[in-house]
Amino acid sequence: MRILIVGAGGVGSAAVRIAVRRTFFDLLVVADYDPARPQALVELFDDGRLVAAQVDASSAEAVAALVRDHGITHVLNAVDPRFVMPIFNGCFAAGATYLDMAMSLSVRHPEEPYAKTGVMLGDEQFALAQQWEVAGRLALVGMGVEPGLSDVFARYAEDELFSSIDELAVRDGANLIVAGPDGEPVFAPSFSIWTTIEECLNPPVIFERGLGWYTTEPFSEPEVFRFPEGIGEVECVNVEHEEVILMPRWTKARRVTFKYGLGDEFIGVLKTLHKLGLDSTEPLMVKGVTVAPRDVVAAALPDPATLGERMTGKTCAGVYVTGIGRDGAPRAVYLYHVVDNEWSMAEYASQAVVWQTAVNPVIALELLANGTWQGTGVLGPEAFDARPFLELLAADAPAGYGSPWGLEER
Repeated sequence: MRILIVGAGGVGSAAVRIAVRRTFFDLLVVADYDPARPQALVELFDDGRLVAAQVDASSAEAVAALVRDHGITHVLNAVDPRFVMPIFNGCFAAGATYLDMAMSLSVRHPEEPYAKTGVMLGDEQFALAQQWEVAGRLALVGMGVEPGLSDVFARYAEDELFSSIDELAVRDGANLIVAGPDGEPVFAPSFSIWTTIEECLNPPVIFERGLGWYTTEPFSEPEVFRFPEGIGEVECVNVEHEEVILMPRWTKARRVTFKYGLGDEFIGVLKTLHKLGLDSTEPLMVKGVTVAPRDVVAAALPDPATLGERMTGKTCAGVYVTGIGRDGAPRAVYLYHVVDNEWSMAEYASQAVVWQTAVNPVIALELLANGTWQGTGVLGPEAFDARPFLELLAADAPAGYGSPWGLEER
């Protein structure tokens, strides 16, 4: 296996730190628009399999050329979702397997954005699924943590825990705190603010079998959810996310939802950015320079990859599943994965959120390399057997990745 990771930011760099401990690949090219970032990563490790490169992720032709130049077999997209389609199309043109952690962007319904879907997340990719299938090629989409691991949990729940599922309720929360220079907590998102603005200010999507997909207001239907391993109760709200698009395609769940524990301060900041137009991706002319307001916000905030040493706490991703168990009795379980920032920094020098996101596509690549996972077309994580993935995630190193997941009956 010869891998290309596009993007050497927080998640991309964490993926490299995780992958270098494994033996399933022959070459790993790390590419970024800024050539200094992948070069710094390559110099950090004494590993002849690593190569640094420069690439313009907005150009399918540039991605395809880089794939061909290095004989790449698998590409992991680790940049903002605005670049999904160029990388996706570049991979197809060059004959490589494609993986991402966020799917092609949505477009809200022009007349009823808070009731009806317009262009949904991933629609552009699924529109080309037959082309990938006919060519015998695989695009594994939504293979991060959420989406990604949560979708693996959904597959596991349907195959091994439940005879029927009423709801797959994805719930994501944390008690992470970032300290400023004075030791006091500061506003510093632990994930790409570009992506966070996109998913949090778009109309959230809900799925109900028989009704299909429909939308609601951003931050709607707040609920207090209890997260395990000391995180505790966190208020979660509806947010647009790929799981709601993916899970109904490969499971028989009657309802699928996604709620995120953002917190009042974060929601307030996002609403203010929207009011001021600072969430816009449309370029403005500012003193002779063309710049998109959202890019300015991203540039003004700390790089999430640099926050680890100032961060404390844990992050949790999981799925609360309700329905009828294998014994015919009602059942409710929370399948989850918790990462402690202290552990991820000590073990990988990566903060918890980016490490938790990055480990899952690396595991998927290993399962593809050894033939455990196989497929053609545009497929989500639910299309594959969950057990080998979960076993590899939890098994102690060097056999596995040493990051156990949990199952809590409720």
